[in-house]
Amino acid sequence: MLERRSIHNLDWLLTFSVLSLCVVGLGMVYSATAGSPLAPLATKQLVYFGVGLMGLLLALAIDYHTLASLSYLFYAASLILLVYLLFFGRAIANTRGWLELGPVNLQPAEMTKLTTLLALSAFLSRHRSASLTPSNMGGIVLIVAAPVILIARQPDLGTAITFVPLVAVAAFLGGMRLRTILILIMIPILAFPILWKHYLKDYQKTRVVTFLNPAQDPKGAGYQVLQSRIAVGSGGLTGKGFLEGTQGQLKFLPAQHTDFIFALMAEERGFLGSLVVLSLYFVVIYRCIAIARAARDILGVYLAMGVMALFACQVLINIGVVLGLMPTTGVPLPLMSYGGSSLITTLAGMGLVLNVWMRRLVN
Repeated sequence: MLERRSIHNLDWLLTFSVLSLCVVGLGMVYSATAGSPLAPLATKQLVYFGVGLMGLLLALAIDYHTLASLSYLFYAASLILLVYLLFFGRAIANTRGWLELGPVNLQPAEMTKLTTLLALSAFLSRHRSASLTPSNMGGIVLIVAAPVILIARQPDLGTAITFVPLVAVAAFLGGMRLRTILILIMIPILAFPILWKHYLKDYQKTRVVTFLNPAQDPKGAGYQVLQSRIAVGSGGLTGKGFLEGTQGQLKFLPAQHTDFIFALMAEERGFLGSLVVLSLYFVVIYRCIAIARAARDILGVYLAMGVMALFACQVLINIGVVLGLMPTTGVPLPLMSYGGSSLITTLAGMGLVLNVWMRRLVN
């Protein structure tokens, strides 16, 4: 549990950056939903923020070695829940990945990211070797593949993709050469024609075609990307002001409280506001890496780097989609997009990173 001397060792820069992004996100969710039937979502997001803070404190209070000792139990429970969702989950946006708990809908796939990370970190710390053995690589792939397959079956390919960095980070830290990792990354790229012909669904193909040429269908499939670009570009240097964005307030920008919240923020706060937010994200990623370097054991290294990989991947994918640099995936922007599951999971993950830093000097 927490001790006074441990609290004094808290990484206040990381804590400040995380909380600042949450506050900005709350303001943007309010702006995105103001004056519409979605207005109550801002209050719900504030409640989710409170629950997420409790999750952060819980992940911080319990020694991460204790959490790792229970990791396989957490992991198995999350897999069982994912299987349950395939048969009985609530379908939202054609995805059967939601658990209905009264007035609240939770997305267990988000929380499975942390249970998978814990299980993966525990596995690698117990099977540490000078170089990555085939059996260890097999274990890494098996641990990550199980939730990825179940989530892809919902189907939620966007969320499933965000698990992939866990394999890359685990392989790299486990001793695999960077050149080998790059070769493995190239395999699915080279296999894309086969995936396109036999595995991708029609709506997924439409997203790829829209990414390549959004102007081909400006009122249909390309509408989101084009409106997002207009919102980002119209913000100028300092933005149009809070609640003053035309694309956002006139509701031209779809999903502006979730997937495209960064576009709304860029319109209202401009380039300078966007730069501040991106700087906060950079600080969070940098501190996660610094904490991994300072960790007292390999378990702490895996946990901090794993959280960093999950976080950075989502940030890059979301902003890439907003700027039209990537196909639309439905991945939320961590700490800012509306959504209780994503916010609570991300804050709990940051609690794990702070846990590693706070206990780096414990014998």
